[in-house]
Amino acid sequence: MRCIIIDDEPLALELLEDNIKQVEWLQLVGKCRTAAQALQLMQTEQIDLVFSDIQMPGINGLQFIKSLAKKPMVIFITAYQEFAMDGFELDVVDYLLKPVPLERFLKACNKAFNLFHLQNKVLAASPECPRDHLFVYADYNLIKISHGEITHIEGLKDYVKLYRSGQPKPLLSRLTIKALIEQLPSNQFFRTHKSFIVNLGHIQSIRKGRIQLDGAEIPYSENYKDVIGRITGKAF
Repeated sequence: MRCIIIDDEPLALELLEDNIKQVEWLQLVGKCRTAAQALQLMQTEQIDLVFSDIQMPGINGLQFIKSLAKKPMVIFITAYQEFAMDGFELDVVDYLLKPVPLERFLKACNKAFNLFHLQNKVLAASPECPRDHLFVYADYNLIKISHGEITHIEGLKDYVKLYRSGQPKPLLSRLTIKALIEQLPSNQFFRTHKSFIVNLGHIQSIRKGRIQLDGAEIPYSENYKDVIGRITGKAF
């Protein structure tokens, strides 16, 4: 899970960073001293979880979370117990009081992980539904994507980037490439590399080691040469 810390106290930032390092499935994307810095970071980065103080100069933590149109999961970490009710009205994952014991911090992180895992399950198509689309959780929404608009998919450890025709930016979703390809029709989508899946309908040309799509070029590896042969009916 990709996370950020918001706290105006340097020591608090360091302590939280140390705690986050104890959780192998948390990736710290940035440390912010103000809500404005956090907002700027969130405009360019996919953030799944925010650890935020409440009392800060300028916009406080409560005001910042209320201002977000698309809200990530939030764990408030503060020295002020009187804000707890406000925090839970915002449907935050947890509310921790400083100083936070590591055991209590880990418990809050596990709550966030379980919720995140539940939200990010891909919805398998039922027999009654046409198998021409899938749903993925991205940008804090469950998004419907038709198979035909996907040009290719890039795997990034526990995340995938889904590139779509006519869209300048890919969707980033917490899925493995192996889990995703199992949701796609095998006569249309092919794995050409350990980190890439390609949609046959968007291939323009193939040369040694590279596949040209409309607007992009992706690699294919020696391990997947037989796949290229099946796609084209030619030996490579």
